[in-house]
Amino acid sequence: MTGPAGRAAVGFAGSRGGSAGLTWGQQSIWHAIRATGEDDAYFNFGRIVAAPRGGRQLPVPAVVAAVARLVERHESLRTRLTEVRADPTQVLARSGTIVAEVIEAAPGQAAAVARRTQDRLLTERFDYVRDWPVRVALVTSAADASVSHLVLVFCHLAADGHGADVAARDLRLLLLRGQLAGTPPQPLDLAHRQQTPAGQEAGRAAPRYWEPELHRVPPTMFGRPSGDPSDPPWRGAQLISAALDAASRLVSARTGASTTTVLMAAASALIGGLTGHRVCAMYPAVSNRFRADTLELVSPLAQDGLFVLDLTAPTFDGLVADAWQAALRTYRRSEYEPAAWLEMLGRVRAARGVPVRLQCCINDQRPAELAGTGRELPTPGEIAAALPGSTLRWIRQLDQLSCRFCLHLTGEPGGLGLALTADTRYLAGTDIERFLLALEALVVSAATGDVPLPDLAALLDRTALPDRTALPDRTALPDRTALPDRTALPDRTALPDRTALPDRTALPDRAALPDRTTAPDRTGRGGTGPEGTGPDRTGLAGTGPDGTGLDSAELDAAPVAPAPVR
Repeated sequence: MTGPAGRAAVGFAGSRGGSAGLTWGQQSIWHAIRATGEDDAYFNFGRIVAAPRGGRQLPVPAVVAAVARLVERHESLRTRLTEVRADPTQVLARSGTIVAEVIEAAPGQAAAVARRTQDRLLTERFDYVRDWPVRVALVTSAADASVSHLVLVFCHLAADGHGADVAARDLRLLLLRGQLAGTPPQPLDLAHRQQTPAGQEAGRAAPRYWEPELHRVPPTMFGRPSGDPSDPPWRGAQLISAALDAASRLVSARTGASTTTVLMAAASALIGGLTGHRVCAMYPAVSNRFRADTLELVSPLAQDGLFVLDLTAPTFDGLVADAWQAALRTYRRSEYEPAAWLEMLGRVRAARGVPVRLQCCINDQRPAELAGTGRELPTPGEIAAALPGSTLRWIRQLDQLSCRFCLHLTGEPGGLGLALTADTRYLAGTDIERFLLALEALVVSAATGDVPLPDLAALLDRTALPDRTALPDRTALPDRTALPDRTALPDRTALPDRTALPDRTALPDRAALPDRTTAPDRTGRGGTGPEGTGPDRTGLAGTGPDGTGLDSAELDAAPVAPAPVR
């Protein structure tokens, strides 16, 4: 049971106001938001913060005060646009009031009420001019009116997955300690730096590097009509597979590449099988949090990198090795000025006589602890036993999206989540199903040793829907307005492990790269827990032994739950 919702005014008074253009990361997500039109709630994402345990009750006024301090600390949470246009100005408010919902939950129902509240808030579009970019709800106990859970739902212009994790961590600390020392970096200052001559020159470097690659990739990865379009055209299905999760970790341990790289290699091979292309090019979401001054910033820094992979390797391990090299190039050059990228695309179009629109992206949004290789490795028998438990279901339908092929990796209770949202005018619903099942089959087959790459078209053709998937009728999808992608991303922030990346300003010769067998690749994963997205606990600067500013007891006392993909 849930009691009637009330309201609480969260009044904030920051140290300054101001205005600036959008940062490069904001420009990138703003372009995607505008291209998605009225379905832009797809980009909303949330975090649920459980109140610290330990006997201390948190009355509503104390929690409201903590939320106010959070909004004062991170300026992006009180920043809005002047108008909706291609190149808007963002305005930082010095003071204002956010209205938080207060919802009473019956005993034992608080966590479920928090999840349902988050689901509802995720479906509502943001007004980028009038709405504050974070929605807040407090779930209270019917017994004593204390707050048990806080729900935060973010506009993607204010944060990416990593930034949301920083905000959730700081809110936990404010609930525990009442205040935080130091001043984090702010997006307004970053926007001003990026517009200096030095910043603009840095923003043109990556497009110059990638220009030759775009002369040899297919103009688009999915250009052949499917002949079986749906209405609405974009459909999304999700495979949840413990077997795929386990198999990818075995391949990762054998090859030294990250599980993200393993899965990108498999996806690239199957895209080649679907399309006939011998080169796969896609845009992986990269968090761009490689410098110390970006780790505490609550703002979208993620941008689409360019991943180009020749599909010429005779075996799967060989393809993973090539993908590892390609991923390193991607992560080192994924921060750029969007206008410079568009200028570069214009030059390529003029030279080739056709526009290059890859329409193909991938985003690893798993928490660091799920994307990494620190867990105990499974046995082949455990993988075989897990395979019948895989499930496949339809999760969304959209009228408009900015990409024809969007692959999301998430951590789910039942295993690795692999969600593919595609334009059925170019990839039919049956092909979406076949792709997900074939990717599982390919990685599972490579789990216990290197295998020759099979005839991928034949693998796709013979991949059938087993009874275990219980896939609902594609014509009977629920109302798409109730099915936004909770993780954002695209939270588009696949955060590679910062410690494993050499200086990205200087790409070494391939021969000079460390041996994969002695230096495992952790760069392909998102690490914001983002973006990968669950935050890499060691990547959030702090004073506690876990690098978060919390000691272990505090971490246990104040969990945070990222929203999974629906």
